[in-house]
Amino acid sequence: MAPITTIEHLGQFDGQEVTLRGWLYNLRESGKLLFPIFRDGTGQVQGVMFKKAVSEELFESVKSLTQESSVIVTGKVRAEKRAPGGFELDLLNVEVMQRVPEDSPYPISLKDHGVEFLMEHRHLWLRSPRQVAILRIRSEIERAMHDFFYEHDFTRADPPILTPAACEGTSTLFPVDYFDDQAYLTQSGQLYMEAAAMALGKVYSFGPTFRAEKSKTRRHLTEFWMVEPEVAYATLEDIMKLAEDFISFIVARVLETRRHELGVLGRDVALLENIKAPFPRLSYDEAAAMLNEGFAKGELENAFEYGNDFGSPDETYISSKFDRPVMIHRYPAAVKAFYMEPDPNDLTKALCVDVLAPEGYGEVIGGSQRMGDYTKLLERIHQHELPEEAFQWYLDLRKFGGVPHSGFGMGLERAVAWICKLDHVRETIPFPRMLHKMYP
Repeated sequence: MAPITTIEHLGQFDGQEVTLRGWLYNLRESGKLLFPIFRDGTGQVQGVMFKKAVSEELFESVKSLTQESSVIVTGKVRAEKRAPGGFELDLLNVEVMQRVPEDSPYPISLKDHGVEFLMEHRHLWLRSPRQVAILRIRSEIERAMHDFFYEHDFTRADPPILTPAACEGTSTLFPVDYFDDQAYLTQSGQLYMEAAAMALGKVYSFGPTFRAEKSKTRRHLTEFWMVEPEVAYATLEDIMKLAEDFISFIVARVLETRRHELGVLGRDVALLENIKAPFPRLSYDEAAAMLNEGFAKGELENAFEYGNDFGSPDETYISSKFDRPVMIHRYPAAVKAFYMEPDPNDLTKALCVDVLAPEGYGEVIGGSQRMGDYTKLLERIHQHELPEEAFQWYLDLRKFGGVPHSGFGMGLERAVAWICKLDHVRETIPFPRMLHKMYP
């Protein structure tokens, strides 16, 4: 009996008979030869069927196969330099598991389709080579994230998805009825990770987060995945070093293991090969000066108003000046979250950092040193009009053995969009949730 394998591992069976389980991607016919192309989630392979080598019934069965019919294929592996994966399959048998009806064909043909159509058929669009490549890269990034933190002695701790209060204000939260109380879907696990860091030293979480921003930009989803490390006794400088090492590790891993998928996407890997620590660093003031200089040169339409947070055009302009991520630190405290430690050299600034990806992809990491003083944190909670009772446990972290500590969050989907160089973040997650998109 022929061993069962996958297209990805055909090279281990050159000259041998194997069995593949997958689907028909395409079919060409040339006289007495059939050239079906099969996919199985790990790749594609072209089969070759000679009419004289098989029964008439089998030949006609394969000849009439329809796109995305599921099949179990047996054949002899043969090296072929011209083939996409370096091998072809001389077919001996094709067992049809389910034949897609000719009168109700697979809706996504090999011709071009509009994005709206493809999004309505996202459950099927996932099967295309491009989407498979993106999701395999996404999976590799997730694996690299976990490997990095375990190699650096972090412990994973999972924060709750349902929370009693906001991390950064309630305006962008999804409220949920929680029995007789009001709860929210989490926008970050950070506050809980600070508690875990006081127990374990170095921790990280990875899970879904939710933002109810009414935004339609190519960078926004309402549901996305965040990785959030938190480190006790760490300063802003410590966490900036951790962030650049983390990004460099992830990109190196994708280059090592997913070059084929990057090729499917047409990604210029030379640009990714530049992504190595250390990254350039700019203070908020330096970045603001760069924007105003760009405006003076006519490279930006609008002047930047000092004291504001950076918008997408600002981030795009700044990142375009560098061939690797750029780290902008010490923003005005007024535009940042309540829990950030003030800069002792300038109390109007926060000890925080945003990491902007190159090529116009904007912020991929946001982090800070957390406020360590109980009284000052309580004052900030009141300033932001947050309910003190909901944050009493958070204040306890400063009351019982408080220490300097820092952390950051990285949105997985933005990182995937940048590394894959995608036009829109909606392709980075199997089933995107956007302002007007919740089907399928």
